[in-house]
Amino acid sequence: MNSINEDRIKNLTAVLRKLNEGVTEESRREALNIVANIDPIELSIAEQRLIEQGVNPQDLRNLCDIHMEVLSDELVKLKKKIEPGHMLDTLIIEHEKIKEFLTELEALNLTIQALNNYSENPNLFTKLEHLANNILDAEKHHKREEDVLFPELEKRNITGPTRIMRMEHDDLRKRKRLLRDAAHEAQNADFDECKAKVDELAKYIVFHLRDHIYKENYILYPTAIDALKDENLWAEMKNKSDEIGYCPFTPGK
Repeated sequence: MNSINEDRIKNLTAVLRKLNEGVTEESRREALNIVANIDPIELSIAEQRLIEQGVNPQDLRNLCDIHMEVLSDELVKLKKKIEPGHMLDTLIIEHEKIKEFLTELEALNLTIQALNNYSENPNLFTKLEHLANNILDAEKHHKREEDVLFPELEKRNITGPTRIMRMEHDDLRKRKRLLRDAAHEAQNADFDECKAKVDELAKYIVFHLRDHIYKENYILYPTAIDALKDENLWAEMKNKSDEIGYCPFTPGK
């Protein structure tokens, strides 16, 4: 934590506030320059300060494209710092599987949107319900984050990112269930209404869950590696993760 530079955090907080009010080419360039020279903890603190100043955590999602441009190699660097089987390694691998489900969902929704009625291809809705359940099966992934990883960050006063991630877990959980229910009830629903609901939910989940995974991989997990230096602590966290358990899709588990 010695590397934290308060001046950089103040500058970044001011620029993020500008971006939150509307992106201009000048504010975007200014943010890129600052973010390029800031570490993940400082970035997290800057976001946390904005929340404390009254910015809605949901609005911080709009900053993801700035992070994406400058943090594109963070995951590569993170993977070099951890061994196979490390708690974060498992979370990252699970993210890859979830992203595969999202790619399937995107394609399946396009096919469903081309239908004129349910009876044209009822099997698609069976597939959709199955896929929605696969995405819902990530609950133990989220529980390991919320009950093991997040509390350790929060003990070190890194609360902004974890607050955003918890909020997004709750929001996405609700919409995943609605998607599953829409697929299950499709046969007896008004088809046009059902199709519109599936389209809205699928697009929301695909966009926001990809965005969520990006922020965890490129911001939250690097922040955790920088903030939690004790190898014994990571071993304890791994044991707690084992007690919670893994997802049906977790490779090797």
